[in-house]
Amino acid sequence: MVQCFIGSADSVPAVPVPVLDVCGGLLELFGGVPGRVPDGRSGQGRDHPTAAVLALAAAAVVAGMKGYTAITGWVADVSAAVLADLYLRAGAIPAGPPSKTTIWRVLTDADPEMFDAAVGTWLMNVAGFAAGEADDRVPGRGALMQVRLDGKAIRGAKDADGSQVRLLAALVGPDAASSVVAAQAEVGKKTNEVPMATVVLDQIDLEGKIVTADALHTVKATADHIHERGGEFVLPVKENRRTLFDTLDALPWDQVPVAHTATDKGHGRITTRTIQVLPAPDDLPFPHVSQVFLIERYVTGLRGEPVSAVAALGVASPEAGQASPADLARYVRQQWSIESLHWIRDTLYQEDKSQIRTRNGPRIMAALRNLAIGALRLAGRPDITEATRWAGRFMDRPFTILGLTS
Repeated sequence: MVQCFIGSADSVPAVPVPVLDVCGGLLELFGGVPGRVPDGRSGQGRDHPTAAVLALAAAAVVAGMKGYTAITGWVADVSAAVLADLYLRAGAIPAGPPSKTTIWRVLTDADPEMFDAAVGTWLMNVAGFAAGEADDRVPGRGALMQVRLDGKAIRGAKDADGSQVRLLAALVGPDAASSVVAAQAEVGKKTNEVPMATVVLDQIDLEGKIVTADALHTVKATADHIHERGGEFVLPVKENRRTLFDTLDALPWDQVPVAHTATDKGHGRITTRTIQVLPAPDDLPFPHVSQVFLIERYVTGLRGEPVSAVAALGVASPEAGQASPADLARYVRQQWSIESLHWIRDTLYQEDKSQIRTRNGPRIMAALRNLAIGALRLAGRPDITEATRWAGRFMDRPFTILGLTS
């Protein structure tokens, strides 16, 4: 049985823990079986199977490699035994390490939709988030698993017209330390994130899950889609939805008691968040809403001097018995974790500075970074920068983390 390492990273090299077949099936998802990521290359002389090259690239990115040249150099040091194992399991005769040209061709020619689906399938199954039911590992009475939507431009990936590649992703999990990217889609030049939200969400079983996003996605069509798929939502309301905003802003919030308060101290500041909740008005111009809320955030210095004060309105579909005020406040606050993911991609992998821009390269590399971050988290290492250094110190660690050892 192919196995994955799950548990404390400090215990490596430990005996891997057997998991679901699909966990050990990353190589198969990468193209070792029909219907998975196809080989987009044309011509003759394919000594290096797509599945094996993608697996090698994935391991290199787990070790911190940022581009084609770095991946090629790292792969050149992979042992002959590991290469032979990957190639044989991918249905090919063992060969030497692939060249930079081969790696470039595979990564830029790979089908991006199928590759994103393969990454999301593996991460969700290893994490145990794929089942369409409430998860008792999630804090709160409703036990709804959170799905966070957010878009990111890859600033360095510009085409001849100067347009940047923009991706919309869904991050799934109970908290920042254990969440993984379940789905990703490219936002085309002639559209925006809003219509792509349903494309991304269609790749996830929304039963037992709750969707959060920024105010751009507070639209009726998205709310309808989430409801039809059996999911719930918590969405902010800003002035870009003027009628809805005015309706919520006119509610008697000054007569509503604070239902939950949370205070944090850090970075030389004290942050206090409060939430007030009301049942949704009957005439609310937005579908499937059970509760509406007002969150206020006050930031002061350590001596109590005021720094900032922000108020935010929102709508939520779960009934009060399924999501308490504390639950709603947590969902709103946890939306930031997908921005944290994007920050890691920019700072650790230097994504915005990358000059990878041709064909499918930018999106495939973004997916490889999502895979690396998610795999490290699932290996018990949420400290991604240090974990990447740790993973890169031994050639076998990235393969073990990805379940690619036999």
